[in-house]
Amino acid sequence: MSELILASVSPRRRELLAQAGFAFRVVPAEVTEHEAPDADPRHMVLHNAALKAEWVSARHPEATVLGADTTVFIDNVVLNKPRDPAEARAMLRRLGGRTHTVFTGLAVRRGRDALKLDLGVASEVTFKPLDDATIALYLDRVHTLDKAGGYAIQEQGDLIVAGFTGSLTNIIGLPLEETKQLLTRAGLKH
Repeated sequence: MSELILASVSPRRRELLAQAGFAFRVVPAEVTEHEAPDADPRHMVLHNAALKAEWVSARHPEATVLGADTTVFIDNVVLNKPRDPAEARAMLRRLGGRTHTVFTGLAVRRGRDALKLDLGVASEVTFKPLDDATIALYLDRVHTLDKAGGYAIQEQGDLIVAGFTGSLTNIIGLPLEETKQLLTRAGLKH
């Protein structure tokens, strides 16, 4: 059985994959992700996940490599990681009182047998109406600059989230059921 490598530095993805019971190591992909605000989010996350998985797989052809990418989509605009607290505040203002979609792309690659598996997952999140005081409190409590859309549902989510449909782990950054299915198809056991 081949070794599993996670091509991501995301602490949330590491936690979720460990929680799923897989033994793995992390090798960050040194790639430039496509993050245009006007990109089709479904294609963008699949492209970025594949880019990461292929970069690592080319350097570790015997391993099974998992790449993932997550983004937030509202008003036909992709919200990636905010550049600064002001942008995080603007994102939360835009999301307040509305429903948006969280897209994650998954890519599994293995060089030795040219394995290529790809899957896209979508979930919907509805935010409570947010005033400036609630946004300030949330940003004071949660580091959001490394999170698509400027928020983390699993951190102080009760302050901002009214509800969601679909996979909670997708919203966090790695849809576990779909990841398990892909890795099982790749021949890995957890």
